[in-house]
Amino acid sequence: MIAATTFIGFGEAGSAFAGAISAPLNAYDSKTDDPATRGAMRAVFADTRAAGHDSAAEALAGARAVLSLVTASSALQAASDCARFLAPGALWIDMNSVAPDTKRRAAEVIEAAGGRYVDAAIMAPVQPAVLAVPVLLSGPHADDAATVLSVLGFSNIRIVGSDVGRASTIKMLRSVMVKGIEALTAEMVLAARSADVADEVLASLGEDWPQRAAYNLERMAMHGQRRADEMEEVAKTLEALGVEPLMTHGTIVRQRGLAQ
Repeated sequence: MIAATTFIGFGEAGSAFAGAISAPLNAYDSKTDDPATRGAMRAVFADTRAAGHDSAAEALAGARAVLSLVTASSALQAASDCARFLAPGALWIDMNSVAPDTKRRAAEVIEAAGGRYVDAAIMAPVQPAVLAVPVLLSGPHADDAATVLSVLGFSNIRIVGSDVGRASTIKMLRSVMVKGIEALTAEMVLAARSADVADEVLASLGEDWPQRAAYNLERMAMHGQRRADEMEEVAKTLEALGVEPLMTHGTIVRQRGLAQ
């Protein structure tokens, strides 16, 4: 059977989705470009049902729908690099955490090449929900994207408008709070540990706070760089809306500083 869906980017989110989808899939990740990371990336492909490829052109051949799941810093470049390989009318479902203006620029590139762009926003951690994770869609082709994602097994999809950028705006503004709380938690815990009062401080906030703080610190250590890149996009979103990103700039520094 020929795979009609391709994943561009096969990190934590892409590999988790692919592992839960029963339909045949193609996949490409830029880590296969580097001999130092190629073997490990091929092993990740092998752990899922996706057929991994060493080039975007191979992975995109014949694809009717593409799920872009790269890093925030490379989302626009991925659209630019892949646009020329898209079949006419292919859906480019951009699930990356980037500013609405970044999505609009990517949409221009994809549409100019004959593809159909869809703004998608993943609204919660992919694990443990995986295909049940909330996904918002917007843009003129959102209905078609919802159909494709439903067939693949995504079960929590909501269309929030016909304009590219609306879904990502919701995601970006939510991240001001979610990632900001993570950064505040880290700042508090680091100082509390230094003063040898961490147990008392966390207990004063509530019985669930020791576990919550440990989770936030673990996620920041693992994904702080990626979160910082996302928050750079959040800052752009706030500035475009006329709001100075004072707190968000601090979040960027703290997220990046905790990254391993």
